[in-house]
Amino acid sequence: METDTLNLYLFRKDASFDYLYPDHIKELSQMHWTPVDIAKKAAFFLAIPNARVLDIGSGVGKFCITAGAHFPDTQFIGIEQRKELCTYAEVAKDEISLDNVSFIHGNLTDLDYDDYDHFYFYNSFYENIEPGSRIDYAVRTSFELYERYTRFVYAMLGAKKSGTRLVTYHARDTQIPPSYNLVDNNYNKLLKMWIKK
Repeated sequence: METDTLNLYLFRKDASFDYLYPDHIKELSQMHWTPVDIAKKAAFFLAIPNARVLDIGSGVGKFCITAGAHFPDTQFIGIEQRKELCTYAEVAKDEISLDNVSFIHGNLTDLDYDDYDHFYFYNSFYENIEPGSRIDYAVRTSFELYERYTRFVYAMLGAKKSGTRLVTYHARDTQIPPSYNLVDNNYNKLLKMWIKK
């Protein structure tokens, strides 16, 4: 199957895309991975040519891969603390041969955010305060970590330059600095687009 045909098939619906992953990863899709339609909508807002977009807590890479396939002139990078998920993301990316997508295994507090222009955030900290939503037991979770990560991202976003774009999905408005203007929202106000003043 040629790449263009494969891509068209993969991004038709979530079940098609999730075929890239093993069964235990597919089962987590509905709760933990960005739906294809959401990823396309978010990417349309974030995809500025030659920009570097960071997905904070990228999981198995569904947002970055979907965005990268549709907007080849933008770099999409994911940061993910679970090594296993990062590996699945790399395998899926290689399956589609995307040169503008990459993944970093590590903690979000260790990155140099000067390297990134715009951001996607699907509330990846939530499992710290809702045990029933955990992905697995590979990393420690706690309310303290939720607070720490939330404060860290809030401060990082606040320090970014005017014009920085942000898309949030299932995130609280209190997690976003007041220096960001809400410019659009969709999907019952769960998907929000922001631009820093």
